[in-house]
Amino acid sequence: MDLLLWRHAEAEDGEDDLKRRLTERGERQAKRMAGWLRERLPKETRIIVSPAIRTQQTAQALDLPFETNRRIGPDTCVSELIAASGWPDASGSVLIVGHQPGLGRLASLLLAGQEADWSVKKGALWWLSNRLRRGDTQTVLRAMVPVEILE
Repeated sequence: MDLLLWRHAEAEDGEDDLKRRLTERGERQAKRMAGWLRERLPKETRIIVSPAIRTQQTAQALDLPFETNRRIGPDTCVSELIAASGWPDASGSVLIVGHQPGLGRLASLLLAGQEADWSVKKGALWWLSNRLRRGDTQTVLRAMVPVEILE
């Protein structure tokens, strides 16, 4: 299984967290990463998106169908992200468009074996895979792409 974690692009400040929109810079970031992803995203990838406007706008840049999952909003916990993605047993690939600190904590759990406050920059993508090697399940970091290198 491949699990892709895409943090929403830069968003405006605001009191209602779910209604914050992408800035102009954030829209450019989302388009750049979407372009990179469209060239590499496995076919039939399931795309799961937080209900927050900024994540919806980020995902829309891909111009692919996605599902909104209300359980993976800004305050989500790692167990909700794992449940939503089906990690590690789901077939194929899953792309989650979400938030910090949940995405960073999920990456740290899968790669280092424990939750920690790892930073996932706005607009960045982390691509993880799991594999079986000599009877052991391993998580592999396939790519970590900060949006700045795509500018």
